[in-house]
Amino acid sequence: MKNQGLSRRQFLYRTSAGTAVAGVACRSEFASSNTNLDAEGGSPSSAPSPPSAPPAAGLVDMDTLKSLRIWDGHCHLLSFEGSTPAERMQNILRYADRMGIEKMCMFLGMEFKFHAGPENMRKQNDDLMEALKHSHGRALGYAFMDPYYVDDCLDELNRCVRDGPLVGLKFEFDTPALANSPELDPIIARAGELKAVVLHHTYIKTTGNMLGESTPVELAELARRHPSVTIICGHTGATWELGIPPIRRLKNVYADLCGSDPTSGFTEMAVRELGADRVMYGSDIGGRGFASQLAKVLGANIPLSARPLIMGENLRRVLQPILKAKGVQA
Repeated sequence: MKNQGLSRRQFLYRTSAGTAVAGVACRSEFASSNTNLDAEGGSPSSAPSPPSAPPAAGLVDMDTLKSLRIWDGHCHLLSFEGSTPAERMQNILRYADRMGIEKMCMFLGMEFKFHAGPENMRKQNDDLMEALKHSHGRALGYAFMDPYYVDDCLDELNRCVRDGPLVGLKFEFDTPALANSPELDPIIARAGELKAVVLHHTYIKTTGNMLGESTPVELAELARRHPSVTIICGHTGATWELGIPPIRRLKNVYADLCGSDPTSGFTEMAVRELGADRVMYGSDIGGRGFASQLAKVLGANIPLSARPLIMGENLRRVLQPILKAKGVQA
């Protein structure tokens, strides 16, 4: 899908938010005019639009970031310095403090492997739960699920979510049948009983997906079978023009903005097609950085009222039932 009417000058102006948030860009003096697109993303709309957030230019101050109450919905222990979960969490918090991140949802362990056996799945969740102990209440956790081992997933769900501190599930690569496999049904159903949020990795790669790597199309099939379970479409397929339409009509599915480059148009299309209350910020650290992914929201031409929803309010809302059940203050 093309974002018509967007000049190179406007594109650079909007995506400059990434380096601006990182605090390394000089103040810019680009001049641009905002173009409102119609519902199909084609021609300019003549109808008035609500006030939009101008793309961030220059340095974004810490007060602005903190006022948004940013909850990062997609974080990993991977790729950070530290030989223990505690050391890695300390380093993650150091970077989160620089970017005004209030809280993070984290998953996977010190060394990610999939289809490596039930013991490895448990080890990754143990690493995560150990790291959470050192987050000073700044991190929440999702249990890693490898549905190649369905019975073990159910046991792990009970151990980590029902009886433990974790509040959601994270699926990465499934059986060769992908996210629409009926093998996932008992796991998703149990997650719904426990009010746990489900985050599932999705990708649409032009070079072809890896074995067991789902797209939003397969995830949408799963979501239709479990309409009462909150499901987050990880990366929204990364090729977001193709990833957003399959989830458009599924009110229990949310778009996750993280993982891809901060190209102009992703957040705008997600807000236009799904509504701002179904779009969530995430960074995908340590695969990506906080700044470039914050830029997708701070640099987007969206209503001002959409910013706090995307940055944290939506995630807090869907987590509220399980947080309340566990006695955790949001």
